[in-house]
Amino acid sequence: MVFSSILFIFRFLPIAMILYFLTPTKFKNLTLLLVSLIFYSWGEPKYFLIMVASIVVDYLVSRGIEKSRNNKKICILLLSISMIFNLGMLFFFKYFNFFIENLNNILGISLKYVNITLPLGISFYTFQTMSYTIDVFLGKVKAEKNIINFGAFVCLFPQLIAGPIVKYTDINLELKHRKIDIIQIQDGIELFIIGLGSKVLIANNIGAFWSEIEGRGFGGVGTIIAWMSVLAFALQIYFDFSGYSLMAIGLGKILGFNFPRNFNYPYISKSITEFWRRWHITLGAWFKEYVYIPLGGNRVGRLRLYINLFIVWFLTGFWHGASYNFILWGLYFFILISIEKAVLLKFLKNNKIISHIYSIFFILLGWAIFAVVDLEQLKILLKEMFSISKNTQWIYYVRNYGITFIIATVLSTPMVKNIYNKLIKSDILKTVILMVIFLISIAYLVDATYNPFLYFRF
Repeated sequence: MVFSSILFIFRFLPIAMILYFLTPTKFKNLTLLLVSLIFYSWGEPKYFLIMVASIVVDYLVSRGIEKSRNNKKICILLLSISMIFNLGMLFFFKYFNFFIENLNNILGISLKYVNITLPLGISFYTFQTMSYTIDVFLGKVKAEKNIINFGAFVCLFPQLIAGPIVKYTDINLELKHRKIDIIQIQDGIELFIIGLGSKVLIANNIGAFWSEIEGRGFGGVGTIIAWMSVLAFALQIYFDFSGYSLMAIGLGKILGFNFPRNFNYPYISKSITEFWRRWHITLGAWFKEYVYIPLGGNRVGRLRLYINLFIVWFLTGFWHGASYNFILWGLYFFILISIEKAVLLKFLKNNKIISHIYSIFFILLGWAIFAVVDLEQLKILLKEMFSISKNTQWIYYVRNYGITFIIATVLSTPMVKNIYNKLIKSDILKTVILMVIFLISIAYLVDATYNPFLYFRF
C-alpha cells in the first residue's frame, strides 16, 4: 500500500485516524502498532512474522543490555545477536541471490536461487532497529521497557517503508508524551498534500518520459534525448522520494511526531559534498554516525580518511540494491568527494556559477549509473550521452514534455516556496491552493495508469 493511492487516502488513512484519535491517550501507541502492522501486512501478509520477530528480538536484546551494564562481554554478545539478526535478514532477502549468482559465474557451478521477494521497507527499518540497539549499548538512551511503545517505533506506518530513517532518539520522548494541537494537524495536512502533489503531479508526469525512453532502449536515441531522459529520471526520483518523505513527515505531525527532514533542495548544490548534505539527509546522517565516525571520521591521517570514505560509499551504494550499478554509483561518489576534499572544494566555493554547472553535470551522470541496472544498457546510454548525434526526435519530446521539464526544474529550487511564503498570507487562500492541489492529484490518481514508487525496490 502506497500513500499516493486511492486505497490509502480514502480507506486506510481515515479509518486509522478515527481509531487513533478515539483511542484514550494511554492506549494510542497500541492502536498505532496495530494499524501499522495491518498497513505493513496489507500487500504481503507472509512478512508479518518478520516484522514481529524484528520487534521482539531487538526489544529483548536491548533489555538484556540494560540489565547487564556491568558485564561488557554479555553486552557485546547481545549487541552481536541483534546485528547478526538484522543484517542477516537484510542479507538473505536482499543480497542472497546476488551472491549465489556471482558464485555460479565465478566458480562455474549451479547453486539454486531462493524464490523470495523483498519485504517492504526492510532496508529502512533494519537500520532503525540497529541504531536503537547500538545507542542502548553505547548508553546514549535507556532501553524501552514497554514493548508496545517499542513496537510502535519500529513499525510506525508513516515512515515504515521509505523513511525518513527515524532513530529512537529522535522520537523516544514523543512515544511517551506527545501533544497534538490543531496547528500541528494543519501543518501535517499541508505537508501531506504538498508531498502528494509532488509525487503525483510532478514525479509521475516527468517520469513517464524516462520510462518511455528506458522501455524502448537507449540505442540510437541521440545525445539530446539521452541527456533529457537522465534529467527526467533525476527530477522524477527527487519529487518521487522527497514527495513521499513530505507525506511521511506530514502524517507524523498529525499523529504527534516530528520526523527529521530528509531533503533540502539538493539540486541547488555547488559541490557533490553539499549535494549529499541535502539529499536523503537521514541516510547520510545514519552512515556518518554509525559507520564513518566509529571508523575515525576525518580525525585520522589522509590515507585512513580515504579508506573510511571508501567504506562508507561502498556501503551506501550496496544499501540501495544488489546490483553492480549501485556499487559503481557509490564508488563514483566516493571518487568525486575524495577529489573535492583533496583539492577542489576551495575552488568551488569561490566560483559559484562554475561550481553549480559542475555539480549538475556530475549529479546527472551519477543518476545515469544509478538508474540503469543492466550494465550493457548503461554502456549504451553513456555512449549516447557523450556522442554527437543528429537525431531530431528530441523536438517531438520537447513539444510534449517541455513545459513539464520547466515546471519540475523550477519547483526543484526554493524559488516557488519563497514566493509562496512571502505573498500568500491568508489562511483562506492557502486552504484553497491546497484543496486545488489535492483535488487535481486525486483526479490524476483516479485515472492513473502510471504511479510507480521508485524507492520501493530499495
